Amino acid sequence: MRDFPEGFLFGSSTAAHQVEGSNVGNDWWAWEHAAGTPAVEPSGDAIDQLHRYDEDFALLASPGQQAHRISIEWWRIEPAPGEWSSSALEHYRRVLASLAENKLTAFVTLNHFTLPRWLDERGSWLAPTRSSASSATASGSQAPSAT
Repeated sequence: MRDFPEGFLFGSSTAAHQVEGSNVGNDWWAWEHAAGTPAVEPSGDAIDQLHRYDEDFALLASPGQQAHRISIEWWRIEPAPGEWSSSALEHYRRVLASLAENKLTAFVTLNHFTLPRWLDERGSWLAPTRSSASSATASGSQAPSAT
């Protein structure tokens, strides 16, 4: 068995779209449900980690994992341009607290492939105004803090 350096973290990772379920506001959901799509099986409810994260994180910690990488569904936090969901922010705070309670070091990916449908419909990353957060900051207003 190979020795790992002190402090090395063993863990796993998930992508919100693949585990949370009900990601109706992102571009991949739209693609999965489009006519003629090659998607064999839409994500649907997935494993419902949106509601079962406490259980899931306890299971991850039980064999000794020390870390877990999650992604956050942007569309849940900003369901429409400039419209911020305090309940979604609070949900992700609870998710991070659950990771900590299970002694799992959290790593967060803010953009793991999926985009809000409203951003995709504007032309995605090539759109002149990519996100209301960047335009709000430029105009002097602030997006809500996640802390």
